[in-house]
This record gives sequence, structure tokens and C-alpha cells, in this order.
Amino acid sequence: MGFTSFEGLRSGVAGRVAGRSMVAWVLTSVLVTGCGVEELPYEEQQGPELRTQEQAAVENNGLSLNGLSLNGLSLNGLSLNGLSLNGLSTRDFATWFNSNPAGNDQLMRYLVLCAVPANESRTFKNPSTGVAYTWQGGMGLAPNWAGGAPATEAEQQTISACLAAHANNYGLHVPISLLGRDANESTIPFSSEELKTFSRREACFFGNVFTNEGLFAGNDRNALALDESTSRPCGLVGFGLLSNPACTQVQRVGQCENYCQLEPNGGFYTQCTFNGKTYKALTTRIRTQDVNHCGDGVCQQGERCGFGITADSCLLDCGSCVL
Repeated sequence: MGFTSFEGLRSGVAGRVAGRSMVAWVLTSVLVTGCGVEELPYEEQQGPELRTQEQAAVENNGLSLNGLSLNGLSLNGLSLNGLSLNGLSTRDFATWFNSNPAGNDQLMRYLVLCAVPANESRTFKNPSTGVAYTWQGGMGLAPNWAGGAPATEAEQQTISACLAAHANNYGLHVPISLLGRDANESTIPFSSEELKTFSRREACFFGNVFTNEGLFAGNDRNALALDESTSRPCGLVGFGLLSNPACTQVQRVGQCENYCQLEPNGGFYTQCTFNGKTYKALTTRIRTQDVNHCGDGVCQQGERCGFGITADSCLLDCGSCVL
């Protein structure tokens, strides 16, 4: 399944957190009509629910939580080692890891969650401290890289999109659904229940952080209303907002439909083109209850104090800013 979050990198409510364990669920549904005949929504075209690797790994809990902090994100050198146990034992990997042990431990949790299958894990014993780290697989989006081969460009792009989808510089774990295809063009399994639970289309993510080309995101369909906000600063944004100060490492590009190509059934974006470069993409969905409204009585991340009734000036929830 495609639930995920950035640590969370991937935390979804339906069953993708542990297996796809920290990656994000990317799902979108579209109601298609044509020739006067209304077709079934995308989620109803897909047949029986699929039991995914992530579901099995989390014992039928298919959520994936985002919570990964992108501050200081650096993957330089990782694309050559691969994520095999041998790759993690190299001096280069140890040098990279010890440049920021706490941050890279979190990053590796999401990397392994995104890249490695749910029934596998990766362990690294730090030669400098003797501390052993174990990271659980989940989504299996980059099988060759997970097996120890250098990451292909398709794998670099897929993992980059997965990391971006799980980014949450607030450090919050918000369930998400992640949809799309892995590096080998296999569709990420999902269920109709996942689509129903994560009913609000959120964003598309793409880019390549292995080559320092950057990370990009766009709104999937309608933007947030003026009184709405979310606790995912890299996800949905409101009208006219192309950036968020809490998500500086992901560049906003506007609406996904202006840059990205949908798969035939309209369920998710397969690729996005920006600045003349085409990237593999992943798509996210969120639950309706994870969209906050000014006036609900709670001052949540994404809302600010003020004298108005909008998310960035919400008197009812966050007060007037007067000390």
C-alpha cells in the first residue's frame, strides 16, 4: 500500500507504515465521464482489495507516517554503495553516516522504508561508536539499489519522490497514502479502503536529491481554502502560495496537472516535467480530518495568531498575538 509519512517518511492509516514503513501513500482518484456515460471512480475500477507488503509488515495496519526532517538533507555518495549489507559496511558509508548520526539515522529509516521490501531490514554497526542500527524495509521501490547495485536514475528519482512525500519539518507524524510506480514501473499496491480513508487528494512529488537537482511538489487538484491548513508543510498549500517557510527544501511548482502526466485510469501521476527535465513522480492523499479549519477551537501547526478568520490570522484558534 502507499501510506507514508516523513518521520516520518511514510505513515499512512491504512496499512503502509511498517512495510512501506515510513514512506508515503500516494493515491489519487478521479471521476471520469465521457460520451454521456459516467464511469466508476478510479477506486471502484481496481477490483478486490490488495494485501500489500506493508500491510503484512504492520499486521493489517496500513498507515504510513510522514515526519522526516529535510533540514540538512544530503545523499552525496549513497547512490554508489547500494543498500546491501556490504554497501553499508564501507568506509564511505560510515564517514557519511557519522557526519550527522542522529539526522542520518532518521534519513536511513525512510530510505530503507522506501527502497527495501517489507520483509527485509538493513543493519549498520557504527565502527566509531559500536552502536548498531536496524532499519526496516517497506515499499521496495528500488529493488536493484536495495540489492547492492548502484542506484539507477529511475531509482534515484523514485526514492527522492518518496522522501519528499514523507517530509515534515514540523516533526509531526501525519498519516498519508502514497500512490505511483516503483523504479521498475510496477504499480504500488493499494486497496479501495485506503482510497476511501485517504479521500482528499494532496500533492505530487518529484526530483532527484542524489544529483542535487532538487525536490519539487505541486497541488493535486484544489488548493486549500483561506481558512484551511495542514500539518504537512510540503503537501497542500493555499491559493497563491508557492512556498512554505517550514518546507524550504521542496520547491512548489503550482498545480500538478500543469507539469505531470496521469496514468491511464487517472489515479496518480507517473511523471512530471520541470525546467526541461522529466522525473518519475509519486502522488499523495490525506484524510479529510487532517485538513485543519480556522474556528475549530485548536491552534494547530499551519495556523497562526491574528485578528482574522483565515489560517494565517486565526483569532478563534490561536488568539490575537498580543502578549
